[in-house]
Amino acid sequence: MKKVSLIFITVLLTAILAACGEEEATGGNNEGGVDRNVTITLGVTPWTSTIPPTYIVKEILEDLGYQVELMSADAGGVFAGLARGDIDVFMDSWLPDMHRNFMERYGDDLVELSVSYTEGELGWVVPTYMEDINSMEDLIGNEDIIHDNTVYGIEEGAPMGETSRAMIEDFGLNLEYMPSSEGGMLAQAQRIIADEEPVIFLGWRPHPMFVNFDLKVLEGQEGYFDTSEVRVIGNAVLQEKAPEVYDFLSNWSIDVSDIEEMIIEYDENGVPEEEMARTWIENNQDKVDEMLGNN
Repeated sequence: MKKVSLIFITVLLTAILAACGEEEATGGNNEGGVDRNVTITLGVTPWTSTIPPTYIVKEILEDLGYQVELMSADAGGVFAGLARGDIDVFMDSWLPDMHRNFMERYGDDLVELSVSYTEGELGWVVPTYMEDINSMEDLIGNEDIIHDNTVYGIEEGAPMGETSRAMIEDFGLNLEYMPSSEGGMLAQAQRIIADEEPVIFLGWRPHPMFVNFDLKVLEGQEGYFDTSEVRVIGNAVLQEKAPEVYDFLSNWSIDVSDIEEMIIEYDENGVPEEEMARTWIENNQDKVDEMLGNN
């Protein structure tokens, strides 16, 4: 009888140790009754603004014990993937204008989780040392002070360029729009700003230009360039699939200035994306805990 009991106890201990080993290997994916044995797929567009929030969320979810995959596509591909359920979350949706058509097309299969930040600005920008030029109206009659009477822009055919030409005509400005590459535009702006001359060029946030230069977006561009809210979009089944992830991302927010500084870190200074994200998490642990509902 003692021998049978000893065998039973041995088998029981072996089972318990195996279960503990399995839980350790999976990172405790059922901690607190939460099932984390699911894979969360994050959509990634080619825009630099998509990278920082995506990698921050990736690191946080992996810390919790989730498997995380990244799926790269253009914006249309990401929204189609969300609608099909191939992608669970997209961190960089510009609304109401830039991605309105995708929301209208796929909206029944999507859910807006949170506003990441509200300063998705774009349009004509000038250095802050141009104290008397704050709006489009301020330009009228003062075009001759602008360097070469020129608005410096990005590649020919870009929507921002076509809009800029329409603004010049509609406001009756004696200015010329000069297209270039993004790098060429910024290099020209940097040379002019170094001499503190008045200059106009195209800008958008988040972008390192707002870290590298002291800039302001001219007022009065509504109807041409409108500020967007950058929102987090999930597919319609995310709440059922991963309620903890759904709740976390419903509380998500980040400062646009943090995005811009991180873009410089990985895009210009070569810091790996995971390291960049980890640094942000360590510097903002209280905010992360709040978003996770740990406070």
